[in-house]
Amino acid sequence: MHIHILGICGTFMGGLAAIAREAGLRVTGCDANVYPPMSDQLRALGIELIEGFDPAQRALRPDLYVIGNVVSRGNPLIEAILDAGDAYVSGPQWLAEQTLRGRWVLAVAGTHGKTTTASMLAWILQDQGRDPGFLIGGLPRNFPFSARLGGSNLFVIEADEYDTAFFDKRSKFVHYRPRTAILNNLEFDHADIFPDLAAIETQFHHLVRTVPRSGQLVVNGRDEALARVLARGVWSERVAFDAPGGWQVGAVQETAQATRFEVFQGDTRHGECVLGLAGAHSRSNALAAIAAAVHAGVAPGGAIEALAGFEGVRRRLERRGSAAGVDVYDDFAHHPTAIETTIAGLRDRLGEGRRVLAVLEPRSNTMKLGAMKARLAASLAAADRVFCHAGTIDWDVAQALAPLGDRVCVERDLGVLVEAIVAQARPGDVVLVMSNGGFGGIHDRLLRALDAAARQG
Repeated sequence: MHIHILGICGTFMGGLAAIAREAGLRVTGCDANVYPPMSDQLRALGIELIEGFDPAQRALRPDLYVIGNVVSRGNPLIEAILDAGDAYVSGPQWLAEQTLRGRWVLAVAGTHGKTTTASMLAWILQDQGRDPGFLIGGLPRNFPFSARLGGSNLFVIEADEYDTAFFDKRSKFVHYRPRTAILNNLEFDHADIFPDLAAIETQFHHLVRTVPRSGQLVVNGRDEALARVLARGVWSERVAFDAPGGWQVGAVQETAQATRFEVFQGDTRHGECVLGLAGAHSRSNALAAIAAAVHAGVAPGGAIEALAGFEGVRRRLERRGSAAGVDVYDDFAHHPTAIETTIAGLRDRLGEGRRVLAVLEPRSNTMKLGAMKARLAASLAAADRVFCHAGTIDWDVAQALAPLGDRVCVERDLGVLVEAIVAQARPGDVVLVMSNGGFGGIHDRLLRALDAAARQG
């Protein structure tokens, strides 16, 4: 069978392509921007990639078109497919029908932490000999790829609340039918498709409705929005984390190399977890992954021990290098809550005495619409200096960040922003770059500029 994937270079659709190729299908695909690292991963798998959406691609004569949600009506290839009456399906529906049906699906949902928690869960199951399949919206360091079929009935999936396709406006995760569902947290996001938080809560309620009564919901017990979701109906076993009586963190010891913390389930102490990630949010993610793994049959002690070998995820507080005594970190944070917790986690890891220079590119659809601008300054308040690239923003970023005073530098030109950061940086500082995109290769540009400045200095 031959499938042609529209929007193949997104993390979800690229993972789907890898799974389809592993299953023995002929896979081709197209996207508006075919670029590394996903393009390299796909070509390494023998997948032919085409730049753009020219209707001439119909000459490939695939058996089925698989449509990503990046593609909208008016797209020339979509219009040609519809006019011709060709067979097409959404990515989530294809995955559900061809890969997930009949398997024990462990879905990780929530506004924040999905990629890290799903990666932790997949690694625990792998370490404990369960050989899971998975599809993760990032690159977990413990695995060579972001997706695979696996050799058991277990399948871990990052369960996104974004819409499915131009013809299916339900959240992706309603297709997955999980037996174990992690509900990590819930805040307003995706202002381009959701009018308010209540609309997202409805989608989460739909997800809860798909979990069988023999399944389990692993739920953040401190989240008020999730409490409202569950108040609309629960038909499965419910297990809480970060809440009294549920899975909880005990004593914590944070060092430059790792976080050590006790893991309790109610009054029962299951052991001490050693985790290479910093911050309270990382410990919360770990609790959720441990609880879900236990539901799938892993012993609590085994799940806890496995996380000592968890290597993290690319672009989650990832150290990109050092120059002139300045460390440069990269993180995917783009929502105010994620920005705040990322800075807090970095400070926990660094300890006292080092300055944090936060560099932000507010490029998500929600940020571009200005839906979070009132919260932006507070989310960056713990940084010593703040640098913001406003090149794609129509609203007044400088005004939104004005409460931070003279700690802020806002520039529309990326080169000027790099110069400003280098001028402020001094040995011992940490530059934390936050964006959900490539940010114009700013990490390497900063490292080169810092090195050049030190040589001239």
